[in-house]
Amino acid sequence: MSRNFQLMQQLEIDSSLAVTEASAPVRPRLEETPVRLGDNRWASEEALSLVQRVILPQSDRSPRMVVFTGVNHGDGCTGVCTAVAGTLAANGLAPICIVEANFRSPSLNSTLGAGNHRGLVDALRKEGPIRSFANPVGSESLWLLPCGMHAVDSANLLSSERARERFAELREEFSFVVIDAPPLTKYTDALALGQIADGLVLILEAETTRREAAQVAVTTLRSSKIPILGAVLNKRKFPIPAPIYKLL
Repeated sequence: MSRNFQLMQQLEIDSSLAVTEASAPVRPRLEETPVRLGDNRWASEEALSLVQRVILPQSDRSPRMVVFTGVNHGDGCTGVCTAVAGTLAANGLAPICIVEANFRSPSLNSTLGAGNHRGLVDALRKEGPIRSFANPVGSESLWLLPCGMHAVDSANLLSSERARERFAELREEFSFVVIDAPPLTKYTDALALGQIADGLVLILEAETTRREAAQVAVTTLRSSKIPILGAVLNKRKFPIPAPIYKLL
């Protein structure tokens, strides 16, 4: 069980609606390897659990391109994305690309200590190999495709055929693609991205995300026929001291 974020195998939103994440065998070769990205050291226990249960079930249909989105601003979606991408890269599943698709409030480039002079928006508007718009983060195993120099209408590009073509290129270039999207309650960007990706992971903030908002988000995703791969309860606090908690 996690102290920082918890993969929820069943998120009860009301008596008739639940977001479920099917339990599946995990690949034992994955290791709990701490990953240092920028100035942040992510605890790998939580990310490892998420990767094992959602990204790498032993199936021919394992998702290789996953959208992460919160219900509201501040749910910690960027932190979860970074932890997942770092865990995949640290376990030899490279190359991994983490995509900044949150044009509203981008933060991945500052989190990872990478530049943002060109990125996803530029790739949607210009020609050139998709990897030429991305930057390696620390090594060739992990890459960041930042948002780039966006404008007011940049989000509209995510619904274009050009976006489908560019994300198809990302599939060809990288083993896994992790997409950081803006919150569902504010924008439709995550819905457009969900139509392109293999599925979506929903991020909720403990003691903050309202049940009604989560229910609306899930209903919207299901009506759009976007697979919900799992849900993460983020920033959960425990009254038990860490050393004792780990023994439970």
